[in-house]
Amino acid sequence: MTPAHPRTILWCMKKADDWPEPGSDAERAAYAELCRTIPVLFRVLSADRRAPQCVVVVPSLSLDPRELEKISGVYHYEERMLVNLMLLRQPRTKLVYITSQPLHPIIVNYYLSLLPGVPASHATGRLVMLDCNDRSSLPLSLKILRRPRLMARIRKELEGFPFAHMTCFNSTGYERTLAVRLGLPLYSTDPELMHLGSKSGCRRVFREAGVDFPFGCEDLYTPDEIASALAEVRRHDPAVRLAVVKLNHGFSGEGNALFSYDGLGDGGDLVSQIRARLPSALRYEAMTETWDSYAAKFRDMGGVVETFVGAAGRRSPSVQCRVNAIGEAQVISTHDQLLGGVSGQVFLGCTFPASSAYRLEIQQIGARVAEVLARRGVIGRFGIDLVSIPVGGAWRHYAIEINLRKGGTTHPFLTLKFLTSGRLNCTDGLFYSSSGRAKYYYASDTIQSDRYLGLLPEDLIDLVVYHGLHFHGPTERGVVFHLIGALSEFGKLGLVSIGDSQEEAEEIHRRTLKTLDEETAHDTATFV
Repeated sequence: MTPAHPRTILWCMKKADDWPEPGSDAERAAYAELCRTIPVLFRVLSADRRAPQCVVVVPSLSLDPRELEKISGVYHYEERMLVNLMLLRQPRTKLVYITSQPLHPIIVNYYLSLLPGVPASHATGRLVMLDCNDRSSLPLSLKILRRPRLMARIRKELEGFPFAHMTCFNSTGYERTLAVRLGLPLYSTDPELMHLGSKSGCRRVFREAGVDFPFGCEDLYTPDEIASALAEVRRHDPAVRLAVVKLNHGFSGEGNALFSYDGLGDGGDLVSQIRARLPSALRYEAMTETWDSYAAKFRDMGGVVETFVGAAGRRSPSVQCRVNAIGEAQVISTHDQLLGGVSGQVFLGCTFPASSAYRLEIQQIGARVAEVLARRGVIGRFGIDLVSIPVGGAWRHYAIEINLRKGGTTHPFLTLKFLTSGRLNCTDGLFYSSSGRAKYYYASDTIQSDRYLGLLPEDLIDLVVYHGLHFHGPTERGVVFHLIGALSEFGKLGLVSIGDSQEEAEEIHRRTLKTLDEETAHDTATFV
């Protein structure tokens, strides 16, 4: 048997009261020591994809719970990282996947059935599904830390693997503590650097990268500071009509609010006028938000104010990048985001790739930002959101935020990559499968209808197979679902529609929704 990794032995021998305090210098030192093994693991697996490894997937949404409450069925978002089950196509990879609640077996089997070239029975033997049996709003990482027997079970699964690591949705102090206590390096950005992905931090990164971003002010905390910043935006551009106020750690645009300058007088103290209007004038993207709750969150986490970039033909593309384990910055993909909400700032989905009119331009912007983050020590995947407006036959791009974590464009792209074994060609910005075909997709996390309430996972699979919508490996076309667990309770699910052109991908998407609507049109609920 292959001996256990030395650090795994070291940490497994510790008693509970020997662990360094969370956030302490001792814990940070232990974490840094563990993460020094990541480049070694990267080089070994790059040289031999059949090398034995164990991957522990912790899809914890370790974000402000007040922001997560705005998302319907948010605890099911732990399912979005099920795309990592595709790693089981590597014949000596073991995967431990941990969730808050048990997942329906059909959901797991659905992903295993997508594995190209690997019998499901072989993959199942290398997959361990664990859960906390806890549906509370606490972050999953914290739930695991509070269950010592579950921690022991995870450590047991690591035995015999000289190479192992943990991957997560986003990296905070909880994930660092969990990594240290499991004796695992975390393939993600050090929590000490997560400020670079805040709304304030990303403005500083954009400044360093030399890319355009909206005029505004960062590091704001009080209503008076918000009012002063809004006044500064008006002084900078007297013709400005709208500004956007953003919480530093808002999620999917739900932490944003619009301020209109309409009706402000030219005389008097501009700051005082704005301050008096703040409680009633902000238009929140989250329908349940109020001034009192928003101001309280602003005091806690801070935020920014900046010019709202709006014009006819406005687009909202994004660039997904990665800094790999040896510090190389890479552009992975480009997308056009599908946005909704009160003022079109809430993420609903995306199309891949971004428009040919500007995809190469935004690739360059992404590369410049990624280089700055690489120099700062960031590793892992992240997304850069932009606003692009047409100007005289060309496009002007404004970087607006960095999501220093996995996001809404991560799992659709990984789905395409794993299913087709292809890669992005940065010369033309297109993705080519192993067959040489350019591939496109239309993806959404927010398909929701009351008609779908009560629809079980087996019902969904039956409908998809019956109507021939399921992804078909030989043709490399079809639909892959996610958030299946949210369907019955919330009438909500996500999907990635893959085709040989953007038009085909969108047609598959429309046909799938039409089929679901038609099949559930006559369903009736019976109340006892």
